Amino acid sequence: MSVYVLPPAAPATLAVAGTPARFPVHRVFCIGRNYAWSPDEARTGEMPAWFMKPASAVVPAEGALPYPPQTTEFCHEIELVVAIGLGGRDIAAAQALQHVWGYAAGLDLTRRDLQREAKRAGGPWEPAKAFDHSAPCTPLVPAAAIGHPRQGAVWLAVNGAQRQRADIADLLWPVTELVTMLSRSVALLPGDLVFTGTPAGVGPLQPGDRITGGVTGIGDFSMTVTSEPT
Repeated sequence: MSVYVLPPAAPATLAVAGTPARFPVHRVFCIGRNYAWSPDEARTGEMPAWFMKPASAVVPAEGALPYPPQTTEFCHEIELVVAIGLGGRDIAAAQALQHVWGYAAGLDLTRRDLQREAKRAGGPWEPAKAFDHSAPCTPLVPAAAIGHPRQGAVWLAVNGAQRQRADIADLLWPVTELVTMLSRSVALLPGDLVFTGTPAGVGPLQPGDRITGGVTGIGDFSMTVTSEPT
């Protein structure tokens, strides 16, 4: 029996839609952009950049969303989220979906001013991306129940005004290629989440803003930005 010098933290988990079960979150991988942000933008030959958030950043996409400290440009990014159920390394695209357990709608929240500073300095993005409450997610929907969606609206509105809208079919690199790409760099493990990128229209949030969004057929959410960190 292990003896810990401190009480172990409770594991991060996500609800599974329609059941009392929980999905244990291991790691969070986030894909940069992955949608065309202008009509003439084309997919390049290089795979998109990726970064990570801690599992503790994953919270239910509901209720209050605290405005984080050390920023004046707190921005929303709506995304399709993929949950890995079967690990593997060097996964072939033809087998990639066998490794996907389910899907959710999520927010890759960003301290945009800190991100710009990091880009200018050539520094890491963690201060801009890996803060508390920065990865809200809806309950996961098992692929066993809905299959592997290849289309469906990805959308977000603030105070009733639409800001972001695209379709899963618009992903420059689809889920199969993202799973393959990541598995060539690291061994994917059960419990990993992949935020698959965000459409154009990202923008700032202010205390009091009501955010609604979702992915059609997967999940919708509503949150309100509060003024104080928790």
